[in-house]
Amino acid sequence: MEISALTLLEEHLTAALQSPPHEARRIFHGRGRCWPGLEQLTVDWLGDQVLVSLFKEPSEAFLAELELMLNRLTALPSWQASGARALLLQHRDRPGAPTDLLWGEGREYQDIVENGLTFKLDLGRKQNNGLFLDMRYGREWVMQHAKGKRVLNLFAYTCGFSVAAIAGGAEHVVNLDMAKAALSRGRDNHHLNQHDLKQVSFLGHELFKSWGKVRKLGPYDLIIIDPPSFQKGSFALTRDYQKILRRLPELLTAEGQVMACVNDPGVSSSFLIDGMAAEAPQLVYRERLENPPEFADIEPEGGLKVLIFEQQNV
Repeated sequence: MEISALTLLEEHLTAALQSPPHEARRIFHGRGRCWPGLEQLTVDWLGDQVLVSLFKEPSEAFLAELELMLNRLTALPSWQASGARALLLQHRDRPGAPTDLLWGEGREYQDIVENGLTFKLDLGRKQNNGLFLDMRYGREWVMQHAKGKRVLNLFAYTCGFSVAAIAGGAEHVVNLDMAKAALSRGRDNHHLNQHDLKQVSFLGHELFKSWGKVRKLGPYDLIIIDPPSFQKGSFALTRDYQKILRRLPELLTAEGQVMACVNDPGVSSSFLIDGMAAEAPQLVYRERLENPPEFADIEPEGGLKVLIFEQQNV
């Protein structure tokens, strides 16, 4: 990261503060490589807390200049008028991904709003805070297409898709994730939105040992697959994704849909399109969802890929 690029960052954030978002948003996305010298830095507007994240440890000189610049921001009238109450700096490349409070009074938990729905985040405790903001359009699509459907949410994490599905009128959602703590936060998220948990199932299991449980609760009108690139001891994207794809026909209804996602810069959309054609050819590729504009990427295949497939009517 380059100290000289911090001037551009300061200008960008100063402009963003003139009209702060009404909901949670990324307000600077260096990871898209559109800002030379700032490729390992992002800034998120999370309710009334602002989170600056460093994905790679910078030089001491860069870090010092960054903190000086951020402190200047907090003195601006626009910052004072924005409603921001805390400024956080997360060091994601350090062990434990520690977060420093640079200004204000930070809180360990933060409720944020996206698409009119409320989610609880962990700030300063974990590397990931509980909601991936680049998936906003994906959750919006689910909310718009879930009415009356049975939904299977694989690698559910904190159940963002589940919350969107129930809000959109889904009949039932099955969430599966081996991290039971994440599913517990998913329950919290449903409670925050006054959802009836009788419509939601939570399976704290490893997917490849749980096909029987998953199949028993089906069939499903919509299956969502949003895995990590790598999960130690259980999942490696390029090795294991195909194992999921080949199971889809036995889990879906006759007109079922699949939302398949990849968020690895080194894996393109063709990985999913070709993989589906090989493993479940009756599922036809329909569209790739756009990513939110604030997640612009210099390489279209470098960012999040969210693809929709449908059962072919024969």
